[in-house]
Amino acid sequence: MQINFEDERPIFIQIAEQIEDAILSGAYPEESQIPSSTEISVGLRINPATVLKGINILVDSGLVYKKRGIGMFVATGAVKILREKRKKEFYDKYILKLAAEAKRLNLSKDDIIAMIERGFDE
Repeated sequence: MQINFEDERPIFIQIAEQIEDAILSGAYPEESQIPSSTEISVGLRINPATVLKGINILVDSGLVYKKRGIGMFVATGAVKILREKRKKEFYDKYILKLAAEAKRLNLSKDDIIAMIERGFDE
């Protein structure tokens, strides 16, 4: 895990996103334990409260839960929740802008599909 201190996003958001990425990649499978806030904060040399704030975002989203006295664990169904969340974010961030620009350029759906296919092939 790495933090980009030059990034405009808050550190706790970066931590939450990196744990999400690790869940999606299978580095932290469902029902497996994630590193503690202390382990993460020591490794990154940042305040444990900042790490906890990031982890709490995941708890509030239902992706991670706490086993009292043991630690934090990836919830069953977390991968599905994350995929749906990321698909929505992808649509909102990229597809809506792509469609608007395509309309300004008078590109058809077929033109866009061909461009996307070319992008996958390269």
